[in-house]
Amino acid sequence: MKKLFAEFFGTFWLVFGGCGSALFAAGYPELGIGFAGVSLAFGLTVLTMAYAVGHISGGHFNPAVSIGLWAGGRFPAKDLVPYIISQCIGAIAAAGTLFIIWTGKAGNAINNTQAGAFASNGFDAFSPDGYSLPAAFLAEFVLTLFFLLIILGATDKFANTSFCGIVIGLALTLIHLISIPITNTSVNPARSLSQAIFTGGGPLTQVWLFWAAPILGAVAAGFIYKTLLQKQSED
Repeated sequence: MKKLFAEFFGTFWLVFGGCGSALFAAGYPELGIGFAGVSLAFGLTVLTMAYAVGHISGGHFNPAVSIGLWAGGRFPAKDLVPYIISQCIGAIAAAGTLFIIWTGKAGNAINNTQAGAFASNGFDAFSPDGYSLPAAFLAEFVLTLFFLLIILGATDKFANTSFCGIVIGLALTLIHLISIPITNTSVNPARSLSQAIFTGGGPLTQVWLFWAAPILGAVAAGFIYKTLLQKQSED
């Protein structure tokens, strides 16, 4: 249960910090943090929680990460469903908290016909810069694949793991710097689901892509690392 609570709180912090920065700070008149600030916020959520609770649960905070670690032989299949449920509950709880805060200001409402509404992910008309379904799928697949390769490499028993939280946090920052204009950046099915639930409309109908592409990318990364990159011994 401690592991599941760690995943709950870690995923809550990721969604609250990352999506919260997008909602409240990115477009603040003249003083907004912009894409770079939102990207850094997502990276910092993972970095801080990796050191806070990573030693308890492994610090996944993302169903795609759990599945990718399973595919790479680093995580038992029996723990997948409990981890994913905890991550989704944490993400939805964070989105609900953000919704209460967001609607606490007069004039704030969620326009689910607008790209990126309530920090949601999307493609075509719901992509921040109008990218198509194939483009969005490929971006999410490739970015999740490399995210998992970085995680698997940084946490390998032969690696210097002292700074793995920093490496993984910076990787997520870079991923957001690349892909916010494409899909508003997911690489995390729980994060996409939580925002889509409160947004509704088009973003909710498109959330399937932000489960399928990250999970497929994560599985590919797990098998690539295990078969092509992982050292079997010190030799």
